[in-house]
Amino acid sequence: MRIEAAGRRDRASWPVLVLNAGSSSLKLAVIGRDGAVLRREQRDWSETRTQELGLERLLQTWLPQALAPWLVAGSLELHLAGHRVVHGGLRFTEATPIDAAVLAAIEELVPLAPLHNAVALRLMRWLQDWQPALPQWACFDTAFHASLKPEEYTYAIPASWRRQGLRRFGFHGLNHQHVSELVQRRWSEAGRPASPRLISAHLGAGCSLCAIAAGRSVATTMGFTPLEGLVMASRCGSIDPGLLLHQLRQGLSLADLDRALNHEGGLLGLSGRTADMRTLRRLSAAGNHERADPDASLAIAVFRQRLLQGIGAMAASLQGVDVLALTGGIGEHDAELRAELATALAWLPAFELLVVPADEEGMVARSCLAALAAG
Repeated sequence: MRIEAAGRRDRASWPVLVLNAGSSSLKLAVIGRDGAVLRREQRDWSETRTQELGLERLLQTWLPQALAPWLVAGSLELHLAGHRVVHGGLRFTEATPIDAAVLAAIEELVPLAPLHNAVALRLMRWLQDWQPALPQWACFDTAFHASLKPEEYTYAIPASWRRQGLRRFGFHGLNHQHVSELVQRRWSEAGRPASPRLISAHLGAGCSLCAIAAGRSVATTMGFTPLEGLVMASRCGSIDPGLLLHQLRQGLSLADLDRALNHEGGLLGLSGRTADMRTLRRLSAAGNHERADPDASLAIAVFRQRLLQGIGAMAASLQGVDVLALTGGIGEHDAELRAELATALAWLPAFELLVVPADEEGMVARSCLAALAAG
């Protein structure tokens, strides 16, 4: 419903709009200055999500309708719009007001995050055209990992490559930061004197781990692009670069290689049927006179094994673990995975296994408002 008092309040009291273009969905949130969520919606991408027509339908119908309660005399009564942007490269390490130069810099990074940056850019430009008076800000998933040390972000590649800026960046930083802040607050409220050694496990369509000490990222599984690391919905995660060279020598085109790694790998590639973990769980379970699907069982097993290996690596970076926090669609809702992890990680000294609902939108709103206040 319409917020009737909006037109009588100072702009500084108006809520914040957050648009979050993920690899599998577009999320919208309108968040009050007190942090209250006034509206939250999500639209999953169709199988034509990479086509302009698919996105245009959302922009021309769903998005204006969702924002209608804040549309007064043709203008949105919102304080600002914040966007989650996956790749910010070396330049963007904090919430940044959007202008033409920022748009151009984000566009240059599209090849490094093809499932995300291009869609975020389209949203920014569409909103700029529709509501030119609304200030827009960008928050970057890579920013939280700016604290990584050289030994963590440096690849063992030729110096000439490194001079081009080819290094580990890390991603899902907005949600890893949200998890860190929430766990630290709970830790402090419990009267514990020091910051926990935390592993944040963002498990959804995209998956990554982050080792966090004193609220700072010290290691992560994603790298130069969001392809590295864990098995994901349709992304392959880490594989031998020699395998890629082999496929190129066999005549595979760059376009086919890109599609295979980003869209045809991961849980989808392993199962041959679906990237949805809930469906895989059902297919892998025998019952009702149906045989368990061995490919679905393999997909789950490979996903779990790579996750366990990654957790071990993060624990080594932290020299121990106090909290393992599961977040994201799979992390929050797959009870079987939680039980499997608790059993498989029994070799670790005592640690807390928590579930933390993802809130990238809330983190974007807080980051934008903090940067604006400091500005």
